[in-house]
Formats: sequence, C-alpha cells, structure tokens
Amino acid sequence: MLGFGTLAKKVFGTPNDRKVKATRPLVDQINALEPEFEALSDEGLKDKTEELAKRAMGGESLDDLLPEAFANCREAAKRALGLRAYDTQLLGAIFLHQGNIAEQKTGEGKTLTATFACYLNALTGKGVHVVTVNDYLVQRDGEWMGKVFGALGLTTGVVISDMETEAKRAAYACDVTYATNNELGFDYLRDNMKQSIGDMLQREHNYAIVDEVDSILIDEARTPLVISGPLADRSEMYVTIDAIIPLITDEHYLLDEKQKNVTFTDEGNEFLEEQLHERGLIEPEASLYDPESTSIVHHVNQGLRAHKMFTKDKDYIVRDGQVVLIDEFTGRMMAGRRLSDGLHQAIEAKEGVQIQPENQTLASVTFQNYFRLYNKLAGMTGTAATEAEEFAEIYGLGVVEVPTNKPIARVDEDDKVYRTAQEKYKAMIEEIKVAHGNGQPVLVGTTSIDKSEMFARLLEAEGIKHNVLNARQHEQEAQIIADAGKFGAVTIATNMAGRGTDIQLGGNVELKVLEAITADPEADPEAVRAKIEAEHDDEKQRVLAAGGLYVMASERHESRRIDNQLRGRSGRQGDPGRTSFYLSLEDDLMRIFGSDRLDKVLTTLGLEEGEAIIHPWVNKSLERAQAKVEGRNFDIRKQLLKFDDVMNDQRKVVFSQRREIMEAEDLQEITSDMRDEVVDDLIDQYMPQGSYADQWDTQGLHAAVIEHLGVDAPVVAWGDEEGVDDEQVRERLIEASDALMAQKTESFGAENMRSIEKQLLLQAIDGKWREHLLTLEHLRSVVGFRGYAQRDPLNEYKNEAFQLFETMLDSLRTEVTQKLSQIRPLTEEERQEMLAEIAEHQQEVEDAAEESTLPAPTAEAVASGFDEGDPTTWGNPGRNEACPCGSGKKFKHCHGRLA
Repeated sequence: MLGFGTLAKKVFGTPNDRKVKATRPLVDQINALEPEFEALSDEGLKDKTEELAKRAMGGESLDDLLPEAFANCREAAKRALGLRAYDTQLLGAIFLHQGNIAEQKTGEGKTLTATFACYLNALTGKGVHVVTVNDYLVQRDGEWMGKVFGALGLTTGVVISDMETEAKRAAYACDVTYATNNELGFDYLRDNMKQSIGDMLQREHNYAIVDEVDSILIDEARTPLVISGPLADRSEMYVTIDAIIPLITDEHYLLDEKQKNVTFTDEGNEFLEEQLHERGLIEPEASLYDPESTSIVHHVNQGLRAHKMFTKDKDYIVRDGQVVLIDEFTGRMMAGRRLSDGLHQAIEAKEGVQIQPENQTLASVTFQNYFRLYNKLAGMTGTAATEAEEFAEIYGLGVVEVPTNKPIARVDEDDKVYRTAQEKYKAMIEEIKVAHGNGQPVLVGTTSIDKSEMFARLLEAEGIKHNVLNARQHEQEAQIIADAGKFGAVTIATNMAGRGTDIQLGGNVELKVLEAITADPEADPEAVRAKIEAEHDDEKQRVLAAGGLYVMASERHESRRIDNQLRGRSGRQGDPGRTSFYLSLEDDLMRIFGSDRLDKVLTTLGLEEGEAIIHPWVNKSLERAQAKVEGRNFDIRKQLLKFDDVMNDQRKVVFSQRREIMEAEDLQEITSDMRDEVVDDLIDQYMPQGSYADQWDTQGLHAAVIEHLGVDAPVVAWGDEEGVDDEQVRERLIEASDALMAQKTESFGAENMRSIEKQLLLQAIDGKWREHLLTLEHLRSVVGFRGYAQRDPLNEYKNEAFQLFETMLDSLRTEVTQKLSQIRPLTEEERQEMLAEIAEHQQEVEDAAEESTLPAPTAEAVASGFDEGDPTTWGNPGRNEACPCGSGKKFKHCHGRLA
C-alpha cells in the first residue's frame, strides 16, 4: 500500500519535477530561435554578442536576454566543437544562471552546460570564474571551451599554479577565467597582502560556477587556505616526543573512532609526566597541568594522533622523502598541503623523514568564506542531493536534479554482506573472473591505497591483467580512466574513478588518436582517426553486448555521495551497466556503526562461510548509518563555520580598510584622527576625568607624550598653571603634534609624506593582523574548556575576539602615531637599505604563498641518477619549477636566482 507522501508525489510530482516542468517553456523558446541563429555568419555570432552586451550594460535584465544568448551560444558550440547541446544541458545551464547547483549524472556533459551560463553572465563585463579541482582540468576545459567563447567574441583565461604574475593578471581580466579553487583562494589572500591597488590580480567577485561543487564546498570546506612564514626549527623536540609514543600502551589512551579523537587516560597522564621529566622536556618540579607545560603536552597529543589516527598509504604517503597527504574523498595527493598545529611535523618524525619547520599564519581563509564573497554562486556535480540541506543553509544554494538525456539503463544491485573481509574478497575475485571472462569491463572501487594494492596482488595470483589507479599513479590518471571501458579491462581505483574524465565504453577515441599520431607523426591524421573510430565502434558493440561497465565496490564510504559518484561511473548516456557493493562486518563503517546487531541477525539466520545476506532492508539500514554520519559531519562543519565567521567578519573589515588606504590619495585626515585619539587616550590615562589637578600624573604624561607623539611639550608646567583643565592640555598637545607633523611634511615634501603614511599604515595593519590571527588561534584552541563552567564557548569566543579586535585597533593607532612622530629624512645609504628590506620582505611573502602549493621533484627525476646535492645532475629546470635541491622554493628564487 502506498504511503501518503508517495501518493502525493505521484499526483503532484516532487518539488524538483515542478522546477524542471516550469523551466521547459524557456527551453522551447531557445529551440524556436535555432533557425534564426543558424542563418548568422561566424561574424554575425560575434556581432550578436556585442548587441547583447550593450543591452545588458544598458540595464536590460539577463533573464530577458537568456533565450537569445543561449541560442547564440548553442550555435557557436555547434560550429566550434561539433557538439549540439541537448535540451537537458540547456535546462542545467538555466538552473546554473539562477544560482543553483545543477545535479547532472556522469557523462551528461557538465563542461558544455557551464558555457551557456558563463556566456550570459559575462555579458555584464564583470567577469566569470569557472572553478575546477585541478590544473589538468583547468587547462583542458579552458582550452576546449575557449573555442566556443572565441567564436562568440569573448576572451578566455586560465589560472594555474606557478604562473607568472603578468600572465595571471591578464587571465583574471578575461571575460571567462578557468581556475582551481586553491589558486583563487591563494590569489585572494596574496592580493590582500599587496602594497598597492595596481599590484592586485583579481577583479570583483561577480559570478562563479564551481565544478565538482560537493568536493570543493563540502569535502574541502573545513581546510583553510593558509599563507605562512616559517618559525624557529624545533625538529629535535618532535624526534624526542616521537620516541615516547611507542612506549604508550592501550591502557594509556582512549581511541574514539566515531568522533575521530584520541585522548590520554589518567594512567597515561601519569606515565607521560614521568617520561617528560626523564627527558628534561618539563622542569623536575613542574606538572602536566602547569601553564608552561601546555605547549609540550599539546605536541605529545599531536604525536599520539599521528601514530593512532593517521595510517600510512591511507591518510598519507611518503614520497621523495616527504609526507604527502591524501584527500580521503578523491584519493588524490594534496601536494604542498600540510596539517597545522605541529601535526604534520609529528607524522614526519614518525616516518623518520626530514622535519620541516612549523609556520606562522600570515593570512588565511576557508573555502566556505571565500566562495561566499561572490555576488552569485552556482555549482555542478553528479551527486549533491544528499547534501542539499547543507548547501541551502551555508551557501543559500538550491539543488536541482537535471533529467538525463536518455533513460538510465544501469542495474543497481542490493548490497551483499559477508561475515568476514576474507570471504568478501574471495567472492569479489570470483565475480571479477566471471565478468572478465565475458569481456565485461570491471571497475573495482576501494577506500585506501593498501586495499587497492592488496586487490592487485589477488588478481595477479589469478593471472588477471589489470590497472591500478591511486595516489601513486595520479600522473597516469587520464590514461588509465580512458582504458577502463575497453573490452575485458579490469581497473582498481581508490576513491577517484574518473573525476573530470568519463569512462567511455570501448575506450576514449581522442586519446587513442593522440597516441597513434604521437607514435607516427608522418601518418595522415584524418586516416588515423577514421581507422580508430571504426575499430572503436566495433569494440564498443562488444562491450555493450557484454553488459557495459560493471562497478564493484569493496565497501561503503561514510558518505553516500562518494558511493553515488562511484556508481555513476557506469551507465552514462543510457549505456547498460551494473553496480554492486560488497561488504563485511569487519569494514570500518559496519564495525563502528552497529555491526553487533547485524552479526546476531546473521548468526540467527545460520549463515554459512562464503554466503552473503542480500536484502533491501540491509541497504536501508546502511543508508541510515551513512545519513547519521553525514548529519554529524554537517554539524561539525556548521559549528566550525560559526567560529570562522567571527574571524571572517574581522577579515573583511581589515581587508576593506587596506583597500581604502591603497585607493586613497591623501591619508592626512586618517593619521590626524589617529593622533587625536592617542592624545585622548593619554589624557584619560594620566589626567582622569573628574580628578583634581593634584591627582594628575603630569610627569608620566610628559614621558608618554615624548614616546608616543615625539613632542617635548612642557606638560608639567601646564599642569601647574592656574585654571588649566584637562581639555586645554588636550588642545595644546594636539596643536603641538600637528605642528610637528606639518614641519615633517615640509622637510619630506607633501608627496613623499603621503607615501610614507600609506606604507606605515599598511605595514602596521599587516603586522597587527598577523599577531591577532595567532591570538585568535590560541583562543580557539582553549575556549572549548569554558563549556565545563556552563558557558557557551561560541559566545565566549565572539566576545573575547571582539575585545581583542578593539585592542588591536587601539594598538594600531598608537603604533602608527608613534612611528610617524619618529621618522626623519634618510641618508641615501639608509634609503637604499630600507628599499632592499621592503623588497626582501615582499619576496618572502610571495615565496611563502608559492611554496604552499609547490610540487616536489618528480620520482622520475630522482630515479634517473639525479642527486639533489649535485647541480650538474639537474638538467635544465624551468625557472618556475620547484628547485631540484628540495628546498620547496621555485628554481628562480633558489639556485636559479639571478645575481
């Protein structure tokens, strides 16, 4: 019997169905215009763009221009790429323009869909950003879709890491700019560390379309982008602490896998104190609970986390002597990304590699707060519906499921649950043998590198040829995915099957053509293509007859979204396919969330070895467990965002103040107001309101006035005068300090003085903001303990952060006033020295920003007789490549620095 909800949906349709139905007439309008635009010449398409842009800038709404703009864009894509957009792609593009997330299944053509919304929004002349997850996709999509925009008379830019500044500035000035989320965030931070408006790269944040939006705005949302500078080297301390961790036994700590946390027990604390005393890390009479022990205890905790919570080849790999993190959602290496608070150093100590120094934060922003800067935001992915609530609450984004162009013919089987992992693997290998024997391509999804390599060993033992795709082979990713749909192919992938590259049945024609032409440059490209296309059609028919792509997953992920992404690799564009999940009670998700009950059920059913339980109820109970985990992760992200919002509000104020200062021609009024406020503070401190003259501290005021205002005023004598009150002293001090500054302006020249004021203000803001960030980090790490005193940590953090911000602004006024009062004309030698220091400081900032995303020397270079200590073995490194010496700097800033 149908429930009321199901019945209502059958009669009225779902809210999603109604949105799609309401948008269909707009697609009909675009289709009706097609003959008119087909009749236009190539030049006519560009003229149409000019006309539409004039109308957009003249005040006509983009919604009114949409049918004509989309019809023009469809015709340009048809001519430039030979692709005519499906009606479902137009639907997706309309939802993108409206500021939604368009959920389109794998293979439905998201890359082309985005061009329509980009084109329409670029007509305003304010620029559009298309955001993707890696440099390969940025370059591929920018080059590929740039042909469409070129045919429409628009410019396309590409922003990737290690680009020259001028090339980057030109890319940001284009109508449409393709960039990675990391590079956009880092450029935003770098821009807000620049000393003049002319040096900034980004324009206003007008409109962004985020590809793989779930990966960027949810999976990576908690990771702040940080530009940092190195602190003192404390490698020895990490090595000493690392020697203690193996001595810790199970009774010394508690591991909570659900909360992903590890803490010391009382016995552990006693043992720890003993060990730290023995090694001289804390004073003999000091205890763990003394304030001076806080830092050491923090680092011991990080050492414990490094050993018990982080697993090699799952959470990170060691490559070229460096600990490289692995993204748990995509399985890709995150080169240049480091864990904060000494945790990365603790892992380096654990693995016995060189320990890099800790860093001090110079600037930081989370993706959540960066992308909320845009006036309008949209996103694309194959899997967003499960996180719709989070997208709506945090970003104000709706999720609309776009219908597929052809009905889905894929068969999704019920999960198979085995008692042990061994039984599960045995059953999977048997199933792979059967599918492989029939020529059906198989994609095996695993959750970690070691599991993918274990599968590879099992398949080798059976003599089955296969490819392995994990973080170790990420360079061959596109090639392995292109081959995954071939007849009889077996591919093992770790959480990363085909992001941005579709698995096409029969293989990828374009890559085959490219390979053939590379192997034989003399061959006729047209003849090569015709031959390969004929072979491909034949192979595709064989694969279709074998049942299409068979996706097998070796366990469920914590997030349904990641499972759906893997599932979506099969059955693209109406192709047949099959998916199946193999589970065991020993899997992490099953073990942590309720395997006891299932174990009892399986025992009651009398399940024999090698048998599996298969029932829709099992799927439902697993979905509930996953929904619980997703809900908890959402709550964690929401709470973190509330804390980060406090800092973000302050960041916006500081960055907008910096911008105002850089744009201002004359800062005399600002510095004059600052001086007046400093005088007010000094009068309040030494001549409190309502006090008598004999209670004034005129001696103290005299010393403070010399220190802060650079004025040797006769304050003591003024205090002894009959009838003089604090207001008169205040006016005299302001007059004296104004006179001093007027004198300095005359000796420096008005223009030079304005330039000095600007530089001093910017340097003071940057210095104070850095200190403030560090203070907020420390406050945030301890504020949680206020909960024990029945006080809300978030409110406590808000209040204290606000007070700290006020204190920062007060100290900023004092510092700027004091420095301005102390300046004097420099000798030529001093001037050159100062300019060199400023240039060096700016270079350090640039280097710190660049190093946060620099790749290490490649394994290939290391393998071919390369010696990082011998420059003669380095070959000819590019000036923007990482220096082969392993410093992490670009070659041009290290061994390639010009004398």
